[in-house]
Amino acid sequence: MRRRDDRAILRRVPLRCLIVDDNEPFLEIAAASLAGDDLDVVGTATTSVAALRQVRDLQPDVVLVDINLREESGIELARMLVERFPQLASGVVLISTRAEQDFGGLIKASPAAGFIPKTQLSARAVRELVASGSPSDREET
Repeated sequence: MRRRDDRAILRRVPLRCLIVDDNEPFLEIAAASLAGDDLDVVGTATTSVAALRQVRDLQPDVVLVDINLREESGIELARMLVERFPQLASGVVLISTRAEQDFGGLIKASPAAGFIPKTQLSARAVRELVASGSPSDREET
């Protein structure tokens, strides 16, 4: 019952969002297009180290993580985020220009709440995915 109450609150309040991507022009465009009534983009990061620091400092509700972060792995960053910040268990969302099937089972095996292709990235898509709960919640339903 408590989880439903939390989700109802999330629907009424803008989600605080951090975007992690190594492409700075994309970060600017995504931050501008996602900001609004549903999402409050509180920061951006281009590396895992910067993302971890900003999550600690800014305490976002949602972290959008590009799967390909130059030499770094967005999937590994998703694991670190959920391990270090358990409150993000249903708030880490993987994004990419590539299709989900291009990554085989890596996305499903990750602790991320799910995946949104960059071509379909919107505040609504993020809110719907986060509202659906953590991966373990989805398996139970």
